Amino acid sequence: MTQHILYIAFHFPPIQMSSGVHRTLAFSRYLAEQGDTVSVLSADKAAYQHYDEQNVQLIPDSIKVINAYARDTARHFAFRKRYLGFMAWPDRWQSWIVGGVISGLRYIRKHKPDVIISTYPIASAHIIGYLLHKLSGVPWVADLRDPMLQQDYPANPAVRKIFAWIERKIAKHCKYIIFTSPGALALYRQRYPAVAESVWQVLPNGYDENLFARAAHVRYSKTDNITLLHSGTIYPSERDPEHFFNALAQLKQNHPQRAARLKVVLRASGHDSLFQPMIERLNITDIVALTPSLNYVEALEEMLTADALLLLQASNCNYQTPAKAYEYIRAKRPILALTDDSGDTAALVKQSGMAEIASLNDSGQILNALVALIQNIDAQRYKPLCDEAITAFSRQQQAKKLRQLLLQL
Repeated sequence: MTQHILYIAFHFPPIQMSSGVHRTLAFSRYLAEQGDTVSVLSADKAAYQHYDEQNVQLIPDSIKVINAYARDTARHFAFRKRYLGFMAWPDRWQSWIVGGVISGLRYIRKHKPDVIISTYPIASAHIIGYLLHKLSGVPWVADLRDPMLQQDYPANPAVRKIFAWIERKIAKHCKYIIFTSPGALALYRQRYPAVAESVWQVLPNGYDENLFARAAHVRYSKTDNITLLHSGTIYPSERDPEHFFNALAQLKQNHPQRAARLKVVLRASGHDSLFQPMIERLNITDIVALTPSLNYVEALEEMLTADALLLLQASNCNYQTPAKAYEYIRAKRPILALTDDSGDTAALVKQSGMAEIASLNDSGQILNALVALIQNIDAQRYKPLCDEAITAFSRQQQAKKLRQLLLQL
């Protein structure tokens, strides 16, 4: 049995950003491989601050992409870099709501899809999904991924109200509400107790084996130096590296020989101008390098050849698991996870058997974890999971579950 699926996703090639974009790419590709008709309603590339035309090659020919009108308020509608606050409610791409609904409704009336899937983290995607569902009657599934409303997020009261409104519409109208971690599902089950149990679903993030296959030619080679890599955006609030930088300064002072061998690469942090002064103030410029972005395959190649991989995740994100954590496990490299030991991220990386865990906000713990990481790498104590076990973390496995859910509709 085949089905016709309309996917609503802001993050889709050619956008150049973190690995989160690959959830929709992998899911849509798998569905198309099973014979389903898949179309992705995305944004005009002008809305993207960073994109790479080469990324279009990652989209299978069988997937139709509808690039609806969308602009970034901060870049296209600002005067002297200032704009009225309501112009970024619920996000800076609110213009996509108009373009997405017009393009989506035109597509639905012509092609009559069986289901609409909208995917976060751009809230406008769920508004488009809701409006298209109401206007057409096509069943709606929300890939919420992570919690929208949290205790301190979003901080703007008006945006909080809009997010709460979106959540209520999702809870009332969606056939399935999908999360990437059990903690997030438990939070929403408690928040909306009247929603039927069958609506709540967990489909974790994962790695994309198709992309790793493109990077399969590279091989890890151990040297006397140790490269610790963080690949992707470092959010100043949710992934604040200040205590990590302090720990590096302490390592340099207390363990100079180990520090001399360590090279920390922060690839495409997104906030280099904020972090560079911190690095200079702590005199760790000889250890830490802020480096520009790479395309997806090049980023995977770098992971595969690093000595260890760095994760940063604050305790206010305990209900979230970064997509890169699964890629790290697939890369079979040791992981330094600076996160809450009781959160979903820690629970995941512990399964790798190759992780050192310390609190993101405790420089002493981080220093101890750094020393342990270096010692264990030198002693070659880390042993990766077998290929069969790692396969369970792939996006393809989660895509199979998604397709079964959609067939039940």
